[in-house]
Amino acid sequence: MRSFFKYVLATITGIVISFVILFIVVMGIIGALISSASSEPEVVVKSNSVLFLSFDYDINERNDNNPFGSLNLPGYSTKSIGLDDILGRIRYAATDGSIKGIYIDAGSIGTGFASLKEVRDELLAFKKTGKFIVAYNAGYNQKAYYVASIADKVYVNPQGTIDFRGLASSTMFYKDLLDKVGVEMQIVKVGTFKSAVEPFFLNKMSDPNRLQVTSYLGSIYETFINEISTSRNIPADTLRGIANNYLVRSADDAVRYKLADAKIYKDELLADLRKRLKIGEKEEISFVSLLDYNRKLKDDGSGSEVAVLYAVGEIVDGEGTRPGEIGGDKFSRELRKLREDDAVKAVVLRVNSPGGSALASDIIWREVILTKKVKPVIVSMGDVAASGGYYISAAADSIFAEPTTITGSIGVFGVIPNFQNLMNNKIGVHYDGVKTGKFADLNTTFDRPLTAEERDIIQREVDKVYATFTKVVAEGRKIPLPNVDSIGQGRVWTGAQGLSNKLVDRLGNLDVAIQAAAKKANLNKYKVTQYPEKEDPFTSILNNSKEKVQAWVAKEQMGEYYRYFDVMRQATTQSGIQARLPYTVEIH
Repeated sequence: MRSFFKYVLATITGIVISFVILFIVVMGIIGALISSASSEPEVVVKSNSVLFLSFDYDINERNDNNPFGSLNLPGYSTKSIGLDDILGRIRYAATDGSIKGIYIDAGSIGTGFASLKEVRDELLAFKKTGKFIVAYNAGYNQKAYYVASIADKVYVNPQGTIDFRGLASSTMFYKDLLDKVGVEMQIVKVGTFKSAVEPFFLNKMSDPNRLQVTSYLGSIYETFINEISTSRNIPADTLRGIANNYLVRSADDAVRYKLADAKIYKDELLADLRKRLKIGEKEEISFVSLLDYNRKLKDDGSGSEVAVLYAVGEIVDGEGTRPGEIGGDKFSRELRKLREDDAVKAVVLRVNSPGGSALASDIIWREVILTKKVKPVIVSMGDVAASGGYYISAAADSIFAEPTTITGSIGVFGVIPNFQNLMNNKIGVHYDGVKTGKFADLNTTFDRPLTAEERDIIQREVDKVYATFTKVVAEGRKIPLPNVDSIGQGRVWTGAQGLSNKLVDRLGNLDVAIQAAAKKANLNKYKVTQYPEKEDPFTSILNNSKEKVQAWVAKEQMGEYYRYFDVMRQATTQSGIQARLPYTVEIH
């Protein structure tokens, strides 16, 4: 018996030691990968090279520290790049003597129109150096063509085409599905246009919602058409006619209507590039991918500091534990640090958020107010800065947006799901309990409908939050309160429309906002620093691995339908009153 226990103990000890050794080896490998990724050795760029832009990767607002982008690891295998790095690398390439031009090979680009405009504008600045830009693809979708249209030459494969038929926006409605499974979404809101909740109790757009979508989609389309018109030297009305009648359905059509310069095959494209590079027909062309071209113009490290603080994602209460969340407490703490840092002379809030918790938005707004008393605060809006995203922007000294930024949506709502029918009648589960007061279980139980008195209490709270929201906007933007209500009511606007109704001060990108912040702070020489400081890759993996893997599994199983699941998740798990964009805006 003693020998048996001795054998078992030895076995267990061996297993433990083996596990420890394996753990150390794995951590060593991960550490080596992270160290390699963090060091970002510069790729050797040969002279007479071409910068290759494919855009077949996720585009985030900021680059994340992901050393596993090229590995097939759940939740970590997606290639991605930050918009800041895309712009910085194109800007550097314009000054790099080894880069002679850019080759755009993009069939689609997965980001919003405001981000696309920033990329497009940077490419236009690159062209002004005299270097070439050539675009070629078998089939461009409209977002890809919007960017590619700035090229010196736009080529299309003879069997391909350019998708050019106007913009569309659609919303999925869940009412019948919820009815079938026995779930009632109890809605309390303020704002005729606050249509975030429509998918839960309607089967189609309300008339006010259709009006606002038609308005802001038309505004985005106006920018889309006018900029392509300028780049391709085609009258805007002609382009509208081409799109309205869907005249471009083949490569021949694309050339006939001057959306493309020629239809060619890949070997002919390579011959064109060799000619531009002045090399022989058998010489290899030196391409360098934008992902690998990790070069960026850097500040010289001297001068006062302009801090760019990124507010990216859904606004939530507390710290924000999931990737892509702006925690009210955590973000306000970051802003407080910048306010108290004497080296920081101005702050630029880069806002790309559909909003979220009204409480968290107010907490952040308060810190903006306090910071503004000490140093300039300028807002730069990305693709979306709406509802709570606008709430946290309203108090800034100035607000900059792109013409195609989605903003406004000044309105609030609450959703209280009632699972009684589902639990009682569908799956046979019943609840019972006791309480010490009439309202003791208000907002804590979802197994029954709200009483009229309870609904009235929640409605009063929603009304109060809306009154606070509109007051914040009126004071911050110096607009009479009745005017705020008239452009509020949950209505969504574009940046161009926001400029007209005084929700926005100026159209311009992040760089323009930074320059404005420096000017207001009377800075002639300054450096730009990004916040929050990025976590090192190892810490980021430890903090977010569970959420990333869960999201990866869900996306793998649900594919393109994951986004609809995520909308339902947000609706049924939200807490408190929401100042949130009406829906996930998808324009294609």
